[in-house]
Amino acid sequence: MYRTILKTGLLYFFLMPAFTYSQEVMDLQECLRIGLKNNYGLRITRNEARISANNVTLGNAGFLPEVTLDGRYNLRSSSTDQTSAETGETAKSRNNTTGTTDAGVNLSWTLFEGFRAQTSYKRLKELETVGELNTRLAVENFIANLTAEYYNYVQQQIRLGNLKYAVALSRERLRIVEARYQVGSLSRLDLQQARVYFNADSSQLIQQYETLHSSRIRLNEMMGGEVDRLFAAQDTTILFNASLSKEQLLDATLRQNTGLLLTGRSQSLSELDLKNLQSRNYPYLRLNTGYGFTHYNYSSGTLNRQRNWGPTVGVTLGYTLFDGFNRHREQKNAKIVVQNRQLEVEQNILALESDFARMWIAYQNNMELTRLEIESLENAELNYEIAMERYKIGDLSGLELREAQNSLLEAEQRLLTAQYNTKLYEISLLQISGKIAEYLE
Repeated sequence: MYRTILKTGLLYFFLMPAFTYSQEVMDLQECLRIGLKNNYGLRITRNEARISANNVTLGNAGFLPEVTLDGRYNLRSSSTDQTSAETGETAKSRNNTTGTTDAGVNLSWTLFEGFRAQTSYKRLKELETVGELNTRLAVENFIANLTAEYYNYVQQQIRLGNLKYAVALSRERLRIVEARYQVGSLSRLDLQQARVYFNADSSQLIQQYETLHSSRIRLNEMMGGEVDRLFAAQDTTILFNASLSKEQLLDATLRQNTGLLLTGRSQSLSELDLKNLQSRNYPYLRLNTGYGFTHYNYSSGTLNRQRNWGPTVGVTLGYTLFDGFNRHREQKNAKIVVQNRQLEVEQNILALESDFARMWIAYQNNMELTRLEIESLENAELNYEIAMERYKIGDLSGLELREAQNSLLEAEQRLLTAQYNTKLYEISLLQISGKIAEYLE
């Protein structure tokens, strides 16, 4: 009775997700479109790029003057004693107040500082480009990661179907054994063994549902939506591009790999930093000008009030003669940094060539594995059909049939793994060569 209830519950559990997943079907392009719009990491990266773009201004580079407006009011109270040197008499004055009001507009402008402003502006433009490249890198990583997870979801869906088929085979075998047990042609041990196999396959199927749900939750998280959103992948098999060109991909990798482009920008920034330091080798010229107004109120003396107003202008020309050799040291270190950046570029090129070579070999090997596993699966299917026919006429033991069934399931899984691994290497090759956006088409 318990086994009957268990089998009924398992069948309901297996059928329920099938009806649930039939509600919505999504393909890779739809998942990417939603993710590129809603993913939180991408939105943060895009905002950071906007900050870099907003910083590219003439004022931030130091081209423009600084204008300030200020005003002050001071009140001074004093008492004095003045003694005459001739008569010795002392003139006393108590609680005299003087009110002073100042207001003015001032302009300070660095006219020349060794081309520092020009270099700073170029550096801001480079930082803007770095922000754009960082956004591009984040988008490429996102497309690669989501595409890999999408095909993992497809893989888990296919594996779910394979395990359902395995359960159906075990159920059919159990039906045959139960029928034969009723007529006395098989022992109770054979019946128990068939039930054990059926429960083992059912257990694997339940675990596969958990794996499938975990992949779907990861996809929903990457798309920035509700993690409980239910959908099925439109693809029912994992197809890969078997006609990728090694020469074209390698050429694209060395020309437009985003990581390599970022390393080149780092080298440009270090060169601009050196030029910024070298600007201290020149004199500087600064302009200071303004217009001021001052009003005095006196509580004693011959004057009641006084007003002064008018413009001021001044020019400062200077040059740093000696700063403790700091300028020389900083420029020397900056030149070493430039050399290191060049070495990093060359190192990254070598690393890219090495990574590409490994990926290409793995891509080719897994395509060959896929072809072999397709042939193995065909043989395993034929082998199982023959085994089942022999089992039905009593010419094959239950253990031998189980071995044929396991061989079929293993062949299905090996083929699925080879297809998925080939797809992963295809994704990696397109990502490293800057062509990952092809999955959006």
